[in-house]
Amino acid sequence: MATVFEFTFYASRRPAMKIYILTDLEGVAGVNRWTQTREGETPEKWAAMKLLTREVNAAIDGIQDAAPGAEVIVWDGHGSGGIDFTEIHKDAQVILYGRGNKPPYGLDDTFDAQFFIGQHAMAGTPDAPLCHTYSSRTIEYYKINGVLMGEFGCRAALAGAFGVPTVFLSGDDKACAEAKALIPNIVTVETKKGLGMELALHLSPQRVQRNIRLAAAHAVRHLRDIPPFKIDPPYEQEIRVLDGCSIEGYLQRGAEKIDERTVIKRAENIWELFI
Repeated sequence: MATVFEFTFYASRRPAMKIYILTDLEGVAGVNRWTQTREGETPEKWAAMKLLTREVNAAIDGIQDAAPGAEVIVWDGHGSGGIDFTEIHKDAQVILYGRGNKPPYGLDDTFDAQFFIGQHAMAGTPDAPLCHTYSSRTIEYYKINGVLMGEFGCRAALAGAFGVPTVFLSGDDKACAEAKALIPNIVTVETKKGLGMELALHLSPQRVQRNIRLAAAHAVRHLRDIPPFKIDPPYEQEIRVLDGCSIEGYLQRGAEKIDERTVIKRAENIWELFI
């Protein structure tokens, strides 16, 4: 009698650990030009995507070094897609770039921790390569409850609302400093030192990937020492767009006009904000 194998998408029991990895493309070693990150399937962007994917794979290896059998969910958080799915780690589950994905992007209270790979600094950060806040073409700044907040802070707070600590970040030195200002005990790996908007001093991919693997394992072993980053409700998000950009889309989705370039969105749940 033939043996029948049945494979299910999810494990039948909860894994020993469950980690959420959020990725972006601008903070990766070897990336410091907009032509490497924006829309279009160019050779430059594909090369950057391969570098990101290898950094993600290194993080997964590190997570598994510290927690064998850990379940890892990766969300491709880069606006036009940043993961090369053909090269992703064999044990990863991936939410690829696609329309209709809204906060909290598959994140919930079943996760033990959140990681950031390839992160950049917020808009306006001096000498931070490719720095921006959500849109490099339209956004001047975000504030939440009066505090300037980049993509890292917004999404760390989103995780914190579910009780999930953000324990790891890799990216340029300015992104690492931004993360430590909000979460002092977070484990960080510098991929490059920013020298300008499209200029950086990079470490080699091999060295960065090795450092990510070692640091990811350390973060897993010490994640209980890092509390969730939380912003207490109610929430008031202020968004200011760049000169010449429209605020109409925000108004149609429930924001209030402050002036021609500024809107306010109020909410009781952080995932109702524009994050």
